[in-house]
Amino acid sequence: MSVMPRTPVYIICSPRPQVGKTLIARQLSEYLRLQRGDVLAFDVNLKEPSLVDYLPRLTETAEIDDTFGKMALMDQLIVDDGLAKVIDLGYHAFDEFFGMIEEIGFVKEAARRGVAPVVLFIADSDRVSARGYQTLRATLPPGAVVIVDNEFVLRGELPETFIHSRVMHIAALPAFLKSYIDRLTFSFTDYLRTEKDTSTELHQWTRNNYFSFREIELQLAQQRG
Repeated sequence: MSVMPRTPVYIICSPRPQVGKTLIARQLSEYLRLQRGDVLAFDVNLKEPSLVDYLPRLTETAEIDDTFGKMALMDQLIVDDGLAKVIDLGYHAFDEFFGMIEEIGFVKEAARRGVAPVVLFIADSDRVSARGYQTLRATLPPGAVVIVDNEFVLRGELPETFIHSRVMHIAALPAFLKSYIDRLTFSFTDYLRTEKDTSTELHQWTRNNYFSFREIELQLAQQRG
């Protein structure tokens, strides 16, 4: 039986470019649609291809460069409607977004309304990432941050800086499989449904990531209880 937590708002982010952020947002969005029946995603990016190119039916573009854009986005994130939200947050908007969250008191308002923010932060070994992580720890409640240990980015041990949060591990894929899933028409869920050989590397990789997302959802449900 699927356990449904309160309305989650997943923010996939890093202050660094080229860390696999949109790939994770794609896969999480597909997983949530499979589990919950629907999901609403927001694309806050400058470059293409981005989330809206991969999942145009599920994704809206959002801008936080001005007050109107910020309020338009926040109005949709603060609603406890049972519809999971996913934000693919471009690295250029990292400081602005979390500064906005702190300024408007989003965390307290979300808790009051039954909305659960969860940040999936893709770790890197540089100072910018370490500083960004400290910003999250100062802004969000304990347990709201999940560190993504992406082997494609971190080719060694996860730096000690990030040991204070839960960790989701993502294995690196060979280049030919990476090219395969980077096609705009590729769907992770469709692949799981149609690929009969469950021992393939891509099948195992996708299933493992879906299991990790499921664990995060179950933890949210337990927090609610």
